Amino acid sequence: MTEAPTSPYLPSTNIQYAWDSTSLGYLKVCPRLYQYSMIEGWSSREESVHLRFGIEYHTALQNYDLSRAAGITHDDAVHDTVRELSLRAADFDFDHKTKTRAGLLRTVIWYLDKFKDDRAKTFIKSDGKPAVEQSFRFELDWGPEAKSEYRHSDTKKGKIVPDQPYLLSGHLDRIVTFNDELFVLDYKTVWSFWGKKWEPDNQMTLYSLASKVVLDTPVRGVIIDMAQVKEHETIFKRAITYRTPDQLAEWLNDLHYWFALAEQYAIANYWPQNDTACDKFGGCRFRAICSKSPAVREQFLESNFNKLPPEERWNPLRAR
Repeated sequence: MTEAPTSPYLPSTNIQYAWDSTSLGYLKVCPRLYQYSMIEGWSSREESVHLRFGIEYHTALQNYDLSRAAGITHDDAVHDTVRELSLRAADFDFDHKTKTRAGLLRTVIWYLDKFKDDRAKTFIKSDGKPAVEQSFRFELDWGPEAKSEYRHSDTKKGKIVPDQPYLLSGHLDRIVTFNDELFVLDYKTVWSFWGKKWEPDNQMTLYSLASKVVLDTPVRGVIIDMAQVKEHETIFKRAITYRTPDQLAEWLNDLHYWFALAEQYAIANYWPQNDTACDKFGGCRFRAICSKSPAVREQFLESNFNKLPPEERWNPLRAR
């Protein structure tokens, strides 16, 4: 048995063949953001309160969903979930006004109380396992074409084809039945009560596509459960975004062009700035770097960020 690949790039290149919504999102927002994050592995020196809060929140809800699917009562599942969260988050001590340890515990408890009798029920797969925290990885029917040494001649098809097809991967929080239809259910602590934010949306379209592959059956779209964490309360809202087969086909067709661009950047070893995106999503973390002269950017990167070794960088192939 051959070992699973450890790098999302073709050997000895920066041509990425394994993608997820995070790496693809970087590329679509700004090639320079993609370069700094994916290719070079620059990371903030301090742990992100938003990332840690989101991880703990997702883990807690996952534990609850698995307990309920195993037949444990709501009250017992909540008790076990909160107890484990309290232990895991014992060191949750960030200087943040709203995302505190108390805010984390409150948000989990209030969410579980609000959706105690939720009509969205965890889907049980044919093997009897609940569709919770579903990892996915599937091949596309084309691959990188920039390097001739990674291509071969297919005499049956009469064309040159890549040895390595593109892969799409990721993780689905939960697949549920809702109003007699299947949906992906995704948890968000990033604030947005504007449901149209998800139409269109790179991540939600990939999730809709991937869920069809995971289940081999039509899935209507994604339910997004959003939590706005305030200083003394948490507010929840649910949004639903749908994807038609034509929309999924269009998104896949667009990938041809995005991946071709990524190949061009990798071959040229140059990823241009998209300076119209610097202020988006609360401001890019590399904005101060890009504002400096190109001659001194490396120095400022080394002074303000850590450069992760390749094995610690974001990798769509890494199992969760």
